[in-house]
Amino acid sequence: MTHQNAVMALSGGMDSSSLLLHLVQQGFEVTCLSFDYGQKHRIELDRATSLVEYLDGQGHKVHHRIVDLKSAFGLFQSDLLVSGGSVPEGHYEEESMKATVVPNRNAIFSSLLYGTALSLSEATGNKSVVALGVHSGDHAIYPDCRPEFYNALGHAFEIGNWGSEAVRFYLPYVDSDKAGILMDAEVAIKTLSLDFDEVFSRTITSYSPDADGRSSGRTGSDVERILAFHSLGRKDPIEYVDRWDVVLEHALETENIHKEAEYKERLTAIQFHVTRESGTERAFTGQYYDEKRAGDYFCICCDKLLFTSSMKFDSGCGWPSFHTEHHDAGIVRIEDRTHGMLRIEVRCEQCDAHLGHVFPDGPRQHGGERYCINSASLKFDEEDEP
Repeated sequence: MTHQNAVMALSGGMDSSSLLLHLVQQGFEVTCLSFDYGQKHRIELDRATSLVEYLDGQGHKVHHRIVDLKSAFGLFQSDLLVSGGSVPEGHYEEESMKATVVPNRNAIFSSLLYGTALSLSEATGNKSVVALGVHSGDHAIYPDCRPEFYNALGHAFEIGNWGSEAVRFYLPYVDSDKAGILMDAEVAIKTLSLDFDEVFSRTITSYSPDADGRSSGRTGSDVERILAFHSLGRKDPIEYVDRWDVVLEHALETENIHKEAEYKERLTAIQFHVTRESGTERAFTGQYYDEKRAGDYFCICCDKLLFTSSMKFDSGCGWPSFHTEHHDAGIVRIEDRTHGMLRIEVRCEQCDAHLGHVFPDGPRQHGGERYCINSASLKFDEEDEP
């Protein structure tokens, strides 16, 4: 049986390591290139080698080469390089993170990967994919991680090479986030009979590890990784400068500060007041209290599906009323004793946005509850006509 070739960039980070597991699980003949380009976090190359050795010991053979690009990248300026300034701390999507962009890095990496894939296809007679672990969280700061970049690059490589019909880009995570990548890795690890902690202890995501190779927990890449493990209910098996509870608390605080700033910029004054400050719009003033079109209602902050129009009813209270929440909504209920009353507040499970309250006076045929929701907390998408 012949196997399709996969040529990938293995940085030693969480994303590319997950991608390697994904490709092995899919039955590709995998060739990994790791690039030594003068990065401050060069320890990632040692981690990449360690992971390959672990996989080999578990009966999963992959080919691995480290490519020396230090001289070429010595021409560039970036705080990610040894020659650059300090790596900024904070959230991964903050403007300051642009200082970690290395000019044309992924174009250079992709050229080498594509050339290798062409050579392998010619030598083996099998088709090849060029696989990269770029994901949606990269798009804001790193333009060379966006799908349109790879569409254009793939087109240029097709024009510029004989035999290009045998090679294509493969970006399985381009629309996913780090939590989604970890979930994909969980599936591959189980299928390949590997140990999750053994795999990820052989990775590093920090842009500024200390002399002992411990992650700082404070750069944008650290924060993004920590939050991904936390979202899956897992403790990251790598060693941090501080205890896990300390770095997790910092990551959650950093995420909250970033999100609040983003909400303040994106939402209207009433939307922000309701969702982030637990305010209430005046009765009969919200845009959806009398909405009768068919469609879905999403959280205005995070786009989580909360209700559908089939759940909406006219209660006469002046706010949108729903007798049931969507089965995937997971709306959180909290006891609310403000204003001298005992009520049950409801909040979005995903982003903690205040939505409104739930009362026991809804239609009995649907369970007897009434979700009294602020229009300002909702985004309505009308159902397309058949």
